[in-house]
Amino acid sequence: MDASRRDFVHQVTAGAVGLTGVMAWGGGTAADLRAFAEQGATAWDVAWADKLKGKQKAVFDCVETESGLGVWRAGAWSGQVADVLKAAPADISLVIVLRHAAVALAMSQAFWDKYKVNADKKITHPLTQAPADKNPVLLDEKDGVPAPFNTASLPKQLGRGVTVLACNLALGLMIVPMVKAIDKVSDDEAHKRAVAGLQPGVILQPSGVFGVVRAQQAGCAYVKAS
Repeated sequence: MDASRRDFVHQVTAGAVGLTGVMAWGGGTAADLRAFAEQGATAWDVAWADKLKGKQKAVFDCVETESGLGVWRAGAWSGQVADVLKAAPADISLVIVLRHAAVALAMSQAFWDKYKVNADKKITHPLTQAPADKNPVLLDEKDGVPAPFNTASLPKQLGRGVTVLACNLALGLMIVPMVKAIDKVSDDEAHKRAVAGLQPGVILQPSGVFGVVRAQQAGCAYVKAS
């Protein structure tokens, strides 16, 4: 599932996006990418950028699953800013972007269970390094994650107002084919089910790069998180 970015060759011409090769997981093709880039959402939510009012702003760009460590690093940063710089919650604006292979981390546990997201056993538990049966960014104290790391799970960060974005292109290439393989449905229906399978609170964007750039335009420092 952690396919190298060397497998991706992006070509952007005249506003069209193309991709050569087949993803290491999910089975998406260049034609799939064009289809999902075109269908996407009818109205993208971009208002999140206007809410980044904190003095301390950062966007954590997660491109690999890496046991979910990119998400945990983002949580660690916000905690350190609070502890060291004495920043109040309102002064911290954090954006996490889940794109490329890391889009798997944006999916709910129910989706992971039904569509066997970690069937190849490449995603591991962040502490034990055993193959993860559960989406690693959903782990908290109930799963044996000790303090202070238990506050960095995706649901808890979302609950604190952290902005979490998912890449629609990666969803179409890597997640939608899983739905099609299991449910035997059309591209459109598979995409709808994939979107419905996002962890509540995650905001789908046209692409992860779109989200990263918009966050930087809103004043966020860029962090390559994975």
